Amino acid sequence: MTEARGGSYSLKALKPFNAGEIKVLLLENINQSAVDILTKQGYQVEHYKEALPESVLIEKIRDVQAIGIRSKTKLTSRVLSEARKLLAIGCFCIGTNQVDLETAASRGIVVFNSPFSNSRSVAELIIAEIVILSRKLGDRNMEMHKGIWNKVSSNCREIRGKTLGIVGYGHIGSQLSVLAEAMGMKVCFHDILSLMPLGTARQVDSLHELLASADFITIHVPETPETKTMMGDKEFECMKKGSYFINASRGSVVQIPALVRALKRGQLAGAALDVYPKEPAKNGETFTSDLGDWVDELRECENVLMTPHIGGSTEEAQKMIGIEVGNAVVRYINYGTSVGAVNLPEVDLRAIEATQKIARLLFVHHNVPGVLKEINEILAAHNVEKQYSDSHGEIAYLMADIADVDEGDIRNIYELVSACKENISTRIVY
Repeated sequence: MTEARGGSYSLKALKPFNAGEIKVLLLENINQSAVDILTKQGYQVEHYKEALPESVLIEKIRDVQAIGIRSKTKLTSRVLSEARKLLAIGCFCIGTNQVDLETAASRGIVVFNSPFSNSRSVAELIIAEIVILSRKLGDRNMEMHKGIWNKVSSNCREIRGKTLGIVGYGHIGSQLSVLAEAMGMKVCFHDILSLMPLGTARQVDSLHELLASADFITIHVPETPETKTMMGDKEFECMKKGSYFINASRGSVVQIPALVRALKRGQLAGAALDVYPKEPAKNGETFTSDLGDWVDELRECENVLMTPHIGGSTEEAQKMIGIEVGNAVVRYINYGTSVGAVNLPEVDLRAIEATQKIARLLFVHHNVPGVLKEINEILAAHNVEKQYSDSHGEIAYLMADIADVDEGDIRNIYELVSACKENISTRIVY
């Protein structure tokens, strides 16, 4: 394997792909499933339980082809500018806010994450919270820890026959729908897309219609300009009196002071929050107003569950995330497959068979007119078995399998393609 980045790096000695030369840095105690996948490939894997200070991270990142992180490591433009050999970033979590995606793309560095591997874990947490809220188990538990015996049934109810309203019917929302129906609940949902309901769930046309008809409302939407602060005073006022509100999606979608007001005036009978607009950077930190100016008022409200962003924090979810992101990194490094990338076009070609004498060109470039013509002119004298190109904003990515080429041909193709004015990153795997 050989590579070039915008002509800023000298041409290495051209040689076949050697997995043993690939160095991977894994931080923040990434699950062993990922370590096993990467080690099995023959990569050199360096694994740390914690995030690294920026100065140490910069020193380490200069010499690795891949890095795996969770949410605490910040891959800023400053850090990425030192990443001389980096090909792939694996975010072993849902979000990618901790990575400067634009800078990564401009350097031809692909970023992968795992947006759906924890879907079941989150869905199960919501079911648990529905039961806990309807029986006021959180308050009873705290009372018992204080030595108070308070056996009551007033306003404690079964969830059977109650209506669950789901905002966002994606991977988590649809799984939750099935679990809720199995518990005897009725399910309705609202989504910006027209979707096929599972079971007997039904889609409603508007958010306000959903809020007015459900006993429990749970939010499962991404953070977008449309979803930020989507739940405020007006929306909570639309909810049924005595209903419950749950958010395990993004902290920014809820105006928490408005939620506090709805709880205090009795509009809502309880709430559960697993995410917050601002969250502590590490475990063990005490929080007061750092979480928000409203935190003390929220703590004083009855029947409110507060958890520290643990929706996907199960052994099973972390294992699946390790498998999904680990395999995505391997496919990109070994074969150039970018399916699942969040900052580069998703491009793939069928696998190269071991018996085939094929060289695979992997070319990340600026998305401007004329580049494909230039590349195809370079490849015109060769047998291109398959080729695929796609673009993502200002970045484009081309894969081409070239048959019956020797090392002289490969070197010539590499030098000509990497000299292209719009080149960001050129690799040839063979």
